[in-house]
Formats: sequence, structure tokens, C-alpha cells
Amino acid sequence: MSTDTAAPRTPYRVRHDTRFRLLEVARVEDVTPAMRRITLRGEALEGFRSDSFNDHVKLFFPAPGEREPVVPTPSPNGPVFPEGQPRPVARDYTPRRFDAAAGELVLDFALHDNGPATEWASRARPGDRLGVGGPRGSFVIPADYDWHLLIGDETALPAIGRRLEELPANARAIVLAEVASAAEEQRFRSLARTEIHWIHRGEAAAGSSTGMEEALAAFTLPDGEGFAWVACESEVARRLRAILLEQHALPKGRVKAAGYWKRGAVAAHENLDD
Repeated sequence: MSTDTAAPRTPYRVRHDTRFRLLEVARVEDVTPAMRRITLRGEALEGFRSDSFNDHVKLFFPAPGEREPVVPTPSPNGPVFPEGQPRPVARDYTPRRFDAAAGELVLDFALHDNGPATEWASRARPGDRLGVGGPRGSFVIPADYDWHLLIGDETALPAIGRRLEELPANARAIVLAEVASAAEEQRFRSLARTEIHWIHRGEAAAGSSTGMEEALAAFTLPDGEGFAWVACESEVARRLRAILLEQHALPKGRVKAAGYWKRGAVAAHENLDD
């Protein structure tokens, strides 16, 4: 592992050795009707490291009818899968929480109408197995900014919830979060001074609403040096980033935006930088 040096209040990247793990479901619970929390456990978690709330792990799902997925092994040329076996379906997810003492990794799954991750999470029971790769690296945003603005839809809530839990008591956080309805609002624990604005899109399809854009355009950012983090559907995230840069005049170095998914695409993830 190597670390890029950085000045205070400057985000920096940390690279991790790539590892692949086969883990077992320990608990399953529903946070909201459309958000399922799955806790994984296993000796393979020894050495697991996730330095930032917006990290991603690669999840490998079992093939239909199989109890556990095929998990690759690392090599200098990338992951190597066993010969003669089809590659498993894989998706990127945020580590919601990692408890090294308990040996547990928590993942939150936003349940959609279809897709392999939703299908697996909807049926998951204790004893089921899941493959986990990474994180390959972390983009660390210092906690000592004067304020933190976190914007996103359901897919961003695991990262937002983790960030709020990890911020110190002297921090300030503002959240603009879009969900389908009040039933999908979550309660987050945080020592920080936290202000949460829930945006309900109602019957509109995910990724088609302009609610977050309207809320951000009408919002007055606090004084001081803050950092804005955005994650949602790619085109929506692109427009939110433009509002932050152009209307609110935030410097590009204090905005991090990502498309966690893209309408009409499968397994899309975009980092939105110029």
C-alpha cells in the first residue's frame, strides 16, 4: 500500500493491496421497505481496510442455483478466474460499516425492481455466501472542513450514513437526499451538527426527478470553507455538479461528484471530473 502526500484540508488518495474474500451472511434486516442491510462475517475479513465513506468494494454473486460465487485471485495483470467456469456477476457497493473487533462488514442494498444485486439481497439468509473484492483504494476527504454538503439518492445513502457516523462532534453536515417517499427516510446517528433535507420524488421514476437540483439551486451555502459530495444517477449528478460550480461558485477541488448508476445502463459508475 502507498499513500499520496497531501496538505491539510486537501482530499487525498490511498491505494490498498487488492484482496478477494469469500464471506458469509450473518444477519439480514430491513432499514426501510426498500433498503436491506446485510452483515457479512468470515475469517477472510482479517486485514480488511476501508479508509473513506465513499469507498467501493466489488461484490461477486452466486450463479443461479449455486450456494457460493466464484471468487478470483489477484495477479499483476488483474483478477484471475478459475478456468472453465463462467465469471460471476459483479457490482460495486459501499462498505456501510466495518467492525474489525467483531469481524463484521455491513452492506446496505437499495432494492430496485430487478437486477442481480436486488435479487440476491431479497433472498439472502444467514449462511449464504458472497464474494467481496477490495477496496482497491480510498479517496479521503478530511473531516475538518467548516461544513460538509452530502447530496444523493437511495444509492448514496450508505455512504452518507457512514459519513455522518464518522464525522466528529465539531463538524457540520448538511444532507440533501432524494427518496421515493417518507417511508424511505432513514434515521442516522451522528456526533456532528447535522441538517437533513429529504426530497420525495413520489411516483416519478428514479433518476427522472429534478427535486435535488431545485433544492440545491435554492439552497444558501454556509460561510466558510466547505466540501460538497454528490452521488446519484449520472446525468443528475452532472447537473448537480454544475450548480455547485457555476451558481454556488465552489472551486472544483471542493466538489466530488459521481454517477453511481445510469438510466438505461448496467453496472455503470462514473467519476465526474473535467
